[in-house]
Amino acid sequence: MPASVRALIVVPAWNEEQSVGETVREIRSAVPSIPVLVVSDGSTDRTVEQARAAGALVLELPYNLGVGGAMRAGFRYAVRHGFTAAIQVDADGQHNPAEVPQLLTGLAEADIVIGARFAQDDEYRVRGPRRWAMVVLAKVLSWLAKTKLTDATSGFKVTGGRALPLFAEHYPVEYLGDTIESMVIALRSGCTVTQLPVRMRPRRGGNPSHRPFKSAIYLFRAFFALLLALIRRWDVSVNTVPLPTPVASEGGVA
Repeated sequence: MPASVRALIVVPAWNEEQSVGETVREIRSAVPSIPVLVVSDGSTDRTVEQARAAGALVLELPYNLGVGGAMRAGFRYAVRHGFTAAIQVDADGQHNPAEVPQLLTGLAEADIVIGARFAQDDEYRVRGPRRWAMVVLAKVLSWLAKTKLTDATSGFKVTGGRALPLFAEHYPVEYLGDTIESMVIALRSGCTVTQLPVRMRPRRGGNPSHRPFKSAIYLFRAFFALLLALIRRWDVSVNTVPLPTPVASEGGVA
């Protein structure tokens, strides 16, 4: 990890009791110098207990807001506690934390570093309408970013530089906004984006957020979200007034 970077790993989790504990333990083994914050997004199972037992900081949201709401909470926690970068790692075990240091090196040239799937010859595949949406979205966002992006909707990413305080205030909470609208906000605010290849793995447990029969709905909503992001106006000034420090509980090391 670059010496100038003070990083925090943020794990959004909604009812991920089957996988979050093992995910946290793997992260702490792979990158022991980086703190782990699990944001429990209104979980009703034992997600909080499993995360604490594995040694993570835990931030509990009283209601389920979705990944966008959980990540905004994580970004705010990072900014208020003096971190300069936040790495999103999903609780289901699909992201390999051993690749976090590689992604952090991308901050030398960009404010956002995307862990791009499909960039290597592995077993991760997406087909049908969802794949079509990803391809078109990547082309549009590549045009906005003035650089080639092959996987603009990846959830494995590093946020730093100008993007971190921006997302702490303005990260979208709407469905698909956390991946599509957030990129448009960042690019229109002058942030730079790059990508590095990563490998995806099978889920450890829980239910996938996108099932095959919902692919057509995903296609429609993805393009609708992109259209709204392109025509919508935001007040993207960053609040520099110190905000109250949220309370996160720290569990023991398992």
